[in-house]
Amino acid sequence: MDKYPYSKVDGKVKWVSTEWLENNLEGDLMIMDCQPNVHDYIKEHIPGAFYLNEGLFRETLGNAPAMYIPAEAVQAIFRRQGINKDVPTVVYTGVGPVKSWGDGLEQTMVAYSLVRFGHENVYVLDGGIEKWKNEGRDLNQIFPTAEESNFTVDVMENYFIEYDEFKTIKDEEGVIVLDARPAPIYEGQGPWIKPGHIPGAVNLPWASLMDPKNTRLLKNKEEIKSIVEEKGATPDKTIICSCGTGREATNEFILFKWFLGYPKVRIYEGSFTEWTQRDDNTTVTGPNP
Repeated sequence: MDKYPYSKVDGKVKWVSTEWLENNLEGDLMIMDCQPNVHDYIKEHIPGAFYLNEGLFRETLGNAPAMYIPAEAVQAIFRRQGINKDVPTVVYTGVGPVKSWGDGLEQTMVAYSLVRFGHENVYVLDGGIEKWKNEGRDLNQIFPTAEESNFTVDVMENYFIEYDEFKTIKDEEGVIVLDARPAPIYEGQGPWIKPGHIPGAVNLPWASLMDPKNTRLLKNKEEIKSIVEEKGATPDKTIICSCGTGREATNEFILFKWFLGYPKVRIYEGSFTEWTQRDDNTTVTGPNP
């Protein structure tokens, strides 16, 4: 990346390096530890970090098990946490030293949730706490004190696409639907009631864009561009990011929209879970869309 905080466009999500964060720990910013379990945070975290679990933002809605909670509920969470939309908020995660099951998506899920509800300035720590630790940077077990904020939620409805519109436009020329799940799940039977993937969806596993040794660390920009363009995801198209429940898709949504600077990017939050709950929807197995 050319500079930090990095964004291809003047966007709400930017990426920062571990070196940048260490040099700015005393600056005007907030740090959110999104490790998979609070015990991971208790064991070790970056100095000054608060704990924020990704699971706070989704709950059952009707027969859908993982949909976003109402805006007023999110507003209460943000205020209690002390989040201000104009103060840069750094998010990071890790494997987790206690529970050890973090996959790296915690930080993209929280980053997306913050901007979805109106945050103006979110920084993603490229490499997460793993890179920070491997470089010998300081960790501690001190919990900072949160001061309640007056955050006012503003839902960014243009970021996401809902079922009816998705079904209407997904096969249009100039639209490409990406499925961020691993290839074996995209091709065959996952935990869903139906196998395979949404007809027409192209498989772009989110982890293929990350360092294989650290799924919180992006591959270099040219390698990412090569991978996505090989899948047909070019800047002239409308990119719809999908996955199983909308979680893996957050990685690709923020990457396309702000890291690569694509102008037309949406996220299908209901994803394969919602699609397969409709009896009349078919699915496709195998490696082809």
